[in-house]
Amino acid sequence: MTTVLANTMRTKRNQGRSVSLPSLFFGRSTARKGFTLIELLIVVVIISILAAIAIPKFSATKEKAYVAKMKGDLRNLATAQESYVIDNLVYYAGAVPSTALFYNPSPGVTIVINEGTNAGWAATASYPSQITRTCALFSGVATPPPPATVEGGIACTP
Repeated sequence: MTTVLANTMRTKRNQGRSVSLPSLFFGRSTARKGFTLIELLIVVVIISILAAIAIPKFSATKEKAYVAKMKGDLRNLATAQESYVIDNLVYYAGAVPSTALFYNPSPGVTIVINEGTNAGWAATASYPSQITRTCALFSGVATPPPPATVEGGIACTP
C-alpha cells in the first residue's frame, strides 16, 4: 500500500499540483486558490508608497497651473488696457469684468486694477478659491503693486 500511495503522489505532483494525504483518501484537493493576507498587505503597502510620492507632485503641478492662469490673465489685461487707452486716452481704472473694457478674466481668477490714469496702470491677480499667491503687473507711471518691481514684468508671490 505504501508504494501505491507514493506512486500516486508522484503522479499527482507531475501534473502540476501538490497533493496531501487527506486529499488522496477523501478525494478533496488542497491546492490553494487566491492570495494570502501577507501578499495582499504587501501590495497595499507598495501602492501606498507610490501614492505618497505622486500626490505632492500633483499638488505642486496644480499650483503652477493656477499661477500660469493668473499670469495669462494679466497679459490679456495688458493687451486690453492698450486697446482701451488708444480709444479713450486714459487707462481703464474700474471694476473687472466691465462692458467698457473688452476683457474677462478666467473663471476663478480675480483681477483688481489698483490704478489707472493717462500715464499708467497697475493691477493684481489672485485665485482666492485655490491658492494664496498673488501676481502683479504695472505699466507706465503707476505705483507698483507688490510683488511687481519692474515695469511690464509680471511678478508673483512665492
